[in-house]
Amino acid sequence: MKHLILLRHGEAGFSDGVDFQRQLTPDGKDRLNLLGETLRSSGMKVDFLHCSAATRTLETAEIIRKYVPIEEVEYTREIYEGHLEALLKILEHTPKYADSCMLIGHNPTISLLLSHLTHEGYLGLKPGMMAIIELEVSDWSMIGLGTGILKEVLQ
Repeated sequence: MKHLILLRHGEAGFSDGVDFQRQLTPDGKDRLNLLGETLRSSGMKVDFLHCSAATRTLETAEIIRKYVPIEEVEYTREIYEGHLEALLKILEHTPKYADSCMLIGHNPTISLLLSHLTHEGYLGLKPGMMAIIELEVSDWSMIGLGTGILKEVLQ
């Protein structure tokens, strides 16, 4: 059995520049630190992290890593580009040794992924919101429609 943690990046400000470079707001950082405290007290550990390469997701990962031990990290622009099929392919290629994986991404795709995997109604993850899914698969290559059970939502 595998565990997948989906995390939408923290609240980001608006930018005169490129969306990809938007940064977290002070409130977004504060809320992620509170989430981090909750995760630390739960004893969460993550074997592998897939993270969008956008600035706000990099900042989100940096904050969460202060509270949660994460073995290995991969930053991928494809997560930012927002296609459900791309997220599924990325997850399918999670290393076999990983029993737990976190994906830090963007809406609407991360919420679509949650609905797809759990085969439940759409749950729109707000900035800094996390969903913990228990996957009924023995290998990441088997991930797909309805293979997960939503265990917990944190914000």
